[in-house]
Amino acid sequence: MKNQIFFLLTFLSTGILLSQTIVSGTVTDTKNNPIVGANVYLEGTYDGASTTEHGKFSFETTETGTQTLVISMLSFDPYYEVGDVKHLENLQIKLVESINALTGVTLTAGTFEAGDNSKVSVLKPLDIVTTAGAAGDFVAALRTLPGTTTVNEDGRLFVRGGSAGETQVFIDGLRVFQPFNATANNIPTRGRFSPFLFKGITFSTGGYSAEYGQALSSVLLLNTTDVPDQEKTDISLMSVGGGLGHTKIWGDQSLSINTSYINLSPYESLIPSSQGVRWNSPYESIAGEAVFRSKGEKSMFKLYTGFNHSNLDIDQEDINFDDFIRFRLKNNNLYFNSSYKYFFENDWSLTTGAAVSRDSNDIGLLENAIETKETASHVKVKLRKNFSNRFNLTFGSELFNTDYEETFMANDGFTFEGSYDDQLWAGFTETDIFLSNQFAMKLGIRGEHSSLMQDFTVSPRVSLAYKPGDKGQFSLAYGDFYQNPLTNVAKFGQPLLSEKTSHYILNYQYVGDGKTFRAEGYYKDYDNLVKYDAEQPQFDSNFTNLGNGYAAGLDVFWRDNKSINNLDYWISYSYLDTERDYQNFSERATPNFAPKHNFSLVTKYWVNKLRSQVGLSYSYGSGRPYDNPNTPGFLAEKTKSYNNLSVNWAYLIDQQKILYFSVNNLLSFNNVSNYQYADTPNMNGIYDRRAITPPADSFFFVGFFWTISTDGKSNQLDNL
Repeated sequence: MKNQIFFLLTFLSTGILLSQTIVSGTVTDTKNNPIVGANVYLEGTYDGASTTEHGKFSFETTETGTQTLVISMLSFDPYYEVGDVKHLENLQIKLVESINALTGVTLTAGTFEAGDNSKVSVLKPLDIVTTAGAAGDFVAALRTLPGTTTVNEDGRLFVRGGSAGETQVFIDGLRVFQPFNATANNIPTRGRFSPFLFKGITFSTGGYSAEYGQALSSVLLLNTTDVPDQEKTDISLMSVGGGLGHTKIWGDQSLSINTSYINLSPYESLIPSSQGVRWNSPYESIAGEAVFRSKGEKSMFKLYTGFNHSNLDIDQEDINFDDFIRFRLKNNNLYFNSSYKYFFENDWSLTTGAAVSRDSNDIGLLENAIETKETASHVKVKLRKNFSNRFNLTFGSELFNTDYEETFMANDGFTFEGSYDDQLWAGFTETDIFLSNQFAMKLGIRGEHSSLMQDFTVSPRVSLAYKPGDKGQFSLAYGDFYQNPLTNVAKFGQPLLSEKTSHYILNYQYVGDGKTFRAEGYYKDYDNLVKYDAEQPQFDSNFTNLGNGYAAGLDVFWRDNKSINNLDYWISYSYLDTERDYQNFSERATPNFAPKHNFSLVTKYWVNKLRSQVGLSYSYGSGRPYDNPNTPGFLAEKTKSYNNLSVNWAYLIDQQKILYFSVNNLLSFNNVSNYQYADTPNMNGIYDRRAITPPADSFFFVGFFWTISTDGKSNQLDNL
């Protein structure tokens, strides 16, 4: 009996040994370097091993038939080998490095991001509103970045040789049709929006995504806050007005409201303007914004609305009139924006939204009256699929509708009505491809059809990025961009084509150890620019698309917030070489808004003993071209250089109360932006002129800001 049991056990054990299979092989990376410590096993079993210092593995298994061999290692994509277990021997396996979302390559050509969660940020939301001289205007803060030009009599964004009309603004991916306050000629405007409602800003100075269009030079993307961290109330008392904001939270829903009242009358009574203007009724406005948010388990809904009512009455000097010219303006603007995003189970996401705006102006110029009304809307649908951490695809469609009406009524009874109605459809698709942590590309294409232009345009966009080390990377970008003629031309209903530009960009960026260095060279080729044969476009002007031009330059940015305790600073420099033949130009020349050199220095220093943040900003721009009819050249002379030194001081009375002072152009530099010449020469045959300068050399601001919050710690330092 014992012999029979011994024989049975021996038979069974021999059968098991005979049925065992050896699984073996070598694991390396794509450069044939052995990978040590990789986990190798048969899926669904306990059979496996780890690779040796030579990358080798070997283990026995009793499994039979088709099996799945899994090789996994941190920082590499998992590898799967499926086949009969008998053939899983002496394998040569190469693991591919996985894409690291935190340290891998990013596509940065032409783009500055400002957001606490962005790994390629050069600015933070705090920076947008604490820059001396910006006075809380995010556009003024962005003008300290390379690629921008300070056109102090305008106030909008001029980017890389492009006019202000070549930049578009979007909130949560939807177009803002009138992003700046209405104002008088040569009186700078401001952005309509309060900075504290936004979590981040992306400022593309060129080569931007195929998702966006109708901008020849730049897009500015504003993203509203998803979920506020707490309930709070913000109170502002300022030398130019006041403001009140409040955030309320109900579970996954929240509402933020901000209102403001601005009136320059008290300021003008104390420090009146003295350079070519007389205020009959200084600028006055009342504005409000609200953001409602509802967060679901896999969705986010946001509704943004803003309104603004403003008016002014001003007399301005004119070289061709003995007396001042009276200009009166009343503007009403209403904007709605809703967006919805849903995340599906299979790595699909849907983003959809709609925006609508209504803008009207009642203008009085001398004894003439002008009324304008614009109703515009934007509807958008976008789908995104993440196929893997190496490849994703985005595609969508959008529709813009613009209805514009203008009526001019002269004091002699002459009336002219201009209008246009345009439906612009666009479709776009774009993919991000990450070949490794060192190399990535973005490929996109956009198609547009305008009912007003009656043409169809196709815009390819390409971006490449290579990261040779941990902290630095190179980027390349190319793209075609189209834009319809602006309202001052489109309202006359002439048959024209879309204006076009092509961007070529080479970028290097270094980020590490609290320092950021960025250098970017670019070339822009303009075509189909609109030309007309009058001083200003008129109903009887001849319009063509025969204009063209170019812009080339180098932008350099340096930021350091670690080398000196409590000091944060950045330096920007831009070199611009540009000429164009457009509008009423008699020949190709550099426009007045495009100086060759721009420089900015921004510093922010925290003084513990004084409980204060002190800021200083200096801006320089070389002379701007202007046309002198007393000389034969066209736009051949230049103004003197632009200089501006601004300071601010934020003093924390306590944790939630701040006293704030700022002075724009502290040294009262007398900056000249252009010259206006008389229409006819004097008795000596010389055309007289006057300098176009700001209404006042300096601007002083004082404010008190008080935050009431549940944590007792929050304050408005972020918003100053």
